[in-house]
Amino acid sequence: MVKSDTTNAVISDVQDASKQILEDKLTIKLHVKTDEQKKTSKHQAAMQLDEKGFVGFIGNVPGLDVNDPRQFSKAHYNPKEYFQGYVDSAFKVSRAKGHIRQLNSGWNPLIIFPQSDEIWLDVDESQLRAFSGLTISNTLGAKMSITPLSVESVAMERSLERYQSMDAFLWKVSCWASKGRYPGSIDINQPVFLKQWPNFTRLLLTPHAMRIAALLIQGPRTLLNVSQVLNVKPQYVFVFISAASALGLVGQTRRGADLLVEPDEIKTNKNQSLLSRILSVLRGKKA
Repeated sequence: MVKSDTTNAVISDVQDASKQILEDKLTIKLHVKTDEQKKTSKHQAAMQLDEKGFVGFIGNVPGLDVNDPRQFSKAHYNPKEYFQGYVDSAFKVSRAKGHIRQLNSGWNPLIIFPQSDEIWLDVDESQLRAFSGLTISNTLGAKMSITPLSVESVAMERSLERYQSMDAFLWKVSCWASKGRYPGSIDINQPVFLKQWPNFTRLLLTPHAMRIAALLIQGPRTLLNVSQVLNVKPQYVFVFISAASALGLVGQTRRGADLLVEPDEIKTNKNQSLLSRILSVLRGKKA
């Protein structure tokens, strides 16, 4: 009788332990799933700017009208003088080494996770936007450094809301550094082209970004030509080129033969164009 009671007690304990293990596994699985959903949601949160709020959001350069053709030669900037340049360098180092790195700036540290293509930065969007628009090469430039993280630092728990994808982050930072200007590495008189279609579902959408991309994916054009064909302000073309260039998506023709062939003018007709239908689908409307 005693033996039977002991056996039953053991079986009961085993069942309770098994039940607890199962519950723990479900809890862990649910926790991981929820965490990943939070990060995924953050990565997919692409903001779209309309023309009305663009200047107020993106900022401008005092004394410079980037939409004035007479000032186009001055409507450029050097990414290396801004936070954008330091982020770009840190990303390249981190990806080349394949290890987690930290960008130190005398400001909040930027943690880079190259294997998951993520960054972590504990600041809100308004702070980041203001900081990205500052020329810091002559102020904080000397304080900038890239360091590997210790095992303890890597293992630290961090707010999931502060994770962002590396590409989306660099794209956004370049928009704010640009302020409607084009990068100085681009010759405004030479045609540019788009190497591949940007992942707009995760990127900050500046005005007419998809229309500009759709035109440039067809072939090389000068920035002014894009502005004229689409009938949009040059600053919208400039800021898009700045962001796309930061991700390595822009190329520029250098051969004389490329200038001899004028790109075909986009003509409209009674039938809705393929481009219009594509854009309508992307916007969730019927063509």
